[in-house]
Amino acid sequence: MDGIFLRHIAKEIEKEALGARVNQIYQPNRDELVIVLRTFGGSKKLLLSARANSARVNFCSETPENPAQPPMFCMLLRKRLGGGKLIGIRQQGCDRILSLDFECVNELGDTVGLSVVCEIMGMYSNIIIVNRDTQIIVDALKRVDLTSSSQRFVLPNIKYEAPQAQEKFNILETIPEEIAEKITSLPGEMPLSKAVLGTVQGVSPLICREIEYRVGEGTTNRLTGLAYEKLVAELDRLKKIAENCSGTPYTVYKPDGRPMDTAFFEIGQYGGFTRVEKNQSFNRAIDSFYEERDSKERMRVKAHSLNKLLTTLCDRTARKLRKQHTELTRCADREQLRIRGDLLQANLYKIERGAAEAEVENYYDPEGKTIVIKLNPAISPAANAQKYYKDYQKAKNAEIALAEQIEKGSQELEYLESVLDAVGRAESEKDLAQIREELCEQGYLRKPKGRQQKQQKPAPLEYTSSDGFKIFVGRNNIQNDKLTLKTAAKTDVWLHTKNIHGSHVIISAEGQKVSETAIIEAARLAAYHSKARESTNVPVDYTLVKHVSKPNGAKPGMVIYVNNRTVYVDPKNGV
Repeated sequence: MDGIFLRHIAKEIEKEALGARVNQIYQPNRDELVIVLRTFGGSKKLLLSARANSARVNFCSETPENPAQPPMFCMLLRKRLGGGKLIGIRQQGCDRILSLDFECVNELGDTVGLSVVCEIMGMYSNIIIVNRDTQIIVDALKRVDLTSSSQRFVLPNIKYEAPQAQEKFNILETIPEEIAEKITSLPGEMPLSKAVLGTVQGVSPLICREIEYRVGEGTTNRLTGLAYEKLVAELDRLKKIAENCSGTPYTVYKPDGRPMDTAFFEIGQYGGFTRVEKNQSFNRAIDSFYEERDSKERMRVKAHSLNKLLTTLCDRTARKLRKQHTELTRCADREQLRIRGDLLQANLYKIERGAAEAEVENYYDPEGKTIVIKLNPAISPAANAQKYYKDYQKAKNAEIALAEQIEKGSQELEYLESVLDAVGRAESEKDLAQIREELCEQGYLRKPKGRQQKQQKPAPLEYTSSDGFKIFVGRNNIQNDKLTLKTAAKTDVWLHTKNIHGSHVIISAEGQKVSETAIIEAARLAAYHSKARESTNVPVDYTLVKHVSKPNGAKPGMVIYVNNRTVYVDPKNGV
């Protein structure tokens, strides 16, 4: 989002929400605020984000999930801004600083002017509440003190100072010829896009590359003749768009359908390698551009503690297994201990007490070679033989115990990895809460003290195949067990990725024979809701539910199955 794009967004917000009242305020996470505005046309959700990689201000269609306990900054905003009226929107030139001016009423009934200043500056992005009359900071989403910066402080009860402006031309106040003259007079030779980016305020690298593309691909700042005239024409076009907010929102999509860029005019620099589509509004363009990525980022932040715990447990279990496998390898040589005991027992009469070793004939060797056996001089030869027998029995017992421990450890590691995969696919706080509950039941987490609010547990994901069969997908191990072992009928079809962690998928037969189409579509869903989501040609096993069973004592989500077939599909979310 550059400054000119932000001007268009501000214009749309002003058109749709000026005069609106603050109805509700949410803080879904530490970097985002949602202000619900009550307008004549209905409620509008205004998202203010100070997230480093997606800082922005725009109307959003979906409200991010909120924490059970609102943060202190959110409580302060509700107290100061609640019921306030949006009376103005200001932008400093083409810089990425937007101020939302509100008229509010304090506890004494006096009218107070507050500004919500949104500074969109990458990792330094911030949302600051300022008293409009005194310019004193009420509070900020990210407080900046001496430990964070020595140049500019952002703390309550000090005067607000705007970030230092860049030494660039404001295209709203400068004629195109002056900007073009500055670009051509820059020291050294550089790509035109780089020169424009360093000279003009409020334009993104994408817009600068597009200007270079239109002037002449590969052009430098050393322009003359027709190329110089083209640059002036492009700058003039850019100036008119910025002045009149007359741009059109476009989104550039990658070949796989994911959004790649957004701009306020059509982008042609990628040629036929991308798809460019016009959007209905700038707010909708930026919202859809960040929606999927931000939802994943929000869940990543919320799931951080679970991911850390599970990763630590997986690493610890894997190290323990490696150590047990090493010990098991040593136990494989236990027969040599028994042989040494037998040879010592057969040659006791030849061995002197106090000897450090004994060389005896190895009658287990077909060639009858001799073997040197180490002895403990402090004990008798007979005691040395008995020690070898004891070490042999100890190794034999250890092998049996280690085999059992390795089997249990392998199952535990597989279970922990399946939970880690479920955390990675969680879509809401409710999903994470159910996973935490599962880990508490299995003893990996302590149950929280005190009375906990009962949260509504999410239902399995539900789809319908193109030929009408219902398809259900478990969100986590608890749901997988319930779906497969309790909900599904014996004649339903069960699917799961082959030797890959993922969800249990059920096709509800409802007394009919399940079609091949439904199986393929359900297999694509199984592949998508698994660890192989980003892969291709994923193997998915399927069989009837009656052929699926759970071993005694198995962890949640762990089952065995027989009479299965395998299909290879590409993951797809939806049918």
